[in-house]
Amino acid sequence: MSFQKIIVQSIGKETKCPNCGSVGSLTEPRQFNLMFKTHVGPVEETGTEAFLRPETAQGIYVNYQLVQGAMRMKVPFGIAQIGKAFRNEIIARNFIFRTREFEQMEMQYFVKPGTDNEAFDQWKDKRLNFYLNNLDINRDKLRFHEHGSNELAHYAKEAWDIEYEFPFGWSEIEGIHNRTDYDLSRHEEFSGKNLSYFDQPNNDRYLPYIIETSAGLNRMLLTVLADAYWEDDKNNRTVMRISPRLAPVKAVICPLVKKDGLPEKAREIVEILKPHFKVLYDQQGSIGKRYYRQDEAGPHLA
Repeated sequence: MSFQKIIVQSIGKETKCPNCGSVGSLTEPRQFNLMFKTHVGPVEETGTEAFLRPETAQGIYVNYQLVQGAMRMKVPFGIAQIGKAFRNEIIARNFIFRTREFEQMEMQYFVKPGTDNEAFDQWKDKRLNFYLNNLDINRDKLRFHEHGSNELAHYAKEAWDIEYEFPFGWSEIEGIHNRTDYDLSRHEEFSGKNLSYFDQPNNDRYLPYIIETSAGLNRMLLTVLADAYWEDDKNNRTVMRISPRLAPVKAVICPLVKKDGLPEKAREIVEILKPHFKVLYDQQGSIGKRYYRQDEAGPHLA
């Protein structure tokens, strides 16, 4: 339905609220610009209009032949990138979950048409296992969500989200998409450049299909923090149960008292451990308060 038809059909019509049941008329529909617009040049009136990228993927698509040729890669192969992305969100909320500027991590995996379904299933399993085995996220708080036909993006043949159960509900932390040859064919159409891949051993030329994995580093960090967070109501304390492999501080050395040579011995232990991993020395306050303080910081040992 076109935007003009939406306006015509909505003006003057009363609608019932699905939550409270009250009846009222809707405001006139408005278009939202979800990309940030700027101008290149010192003077806005004479500058070139430009937009901040909402994803990192397109840079990979237009340069994939350069990477493939320079690295002498054969299909299937992947190109991964991490970088800034910008989205003019209508509402930025839930701490660092939804922000207008964020770090995006994307991987575009180029495959031969006809092998895309198998590659898609493989990457679904690999990405879920990353959260389970590398980030040690609780399996009960992870799930897949398949996009229905009414949810699929215009470029996608198939799309699944990995979702995590945050305190504010289930939300997407990574998407896996079968983008087929949509992006390459569109760049080829409008640039006039041949973006096909030549399979020399099989004397076959084709536009590769693309399996994409896309995650926000901000959301991944929030997932780790939310999964580690625990409130001990009995002892009135907060504990960050961060996985030992992820904890930025591996150990905290706390002398029981500030006398009898214990601080000196504790510092000796710190010097022994420092070459191997990050350690802290803490002697301020009672031993109980120090333990509680470090519970909130998430070191593995104290």
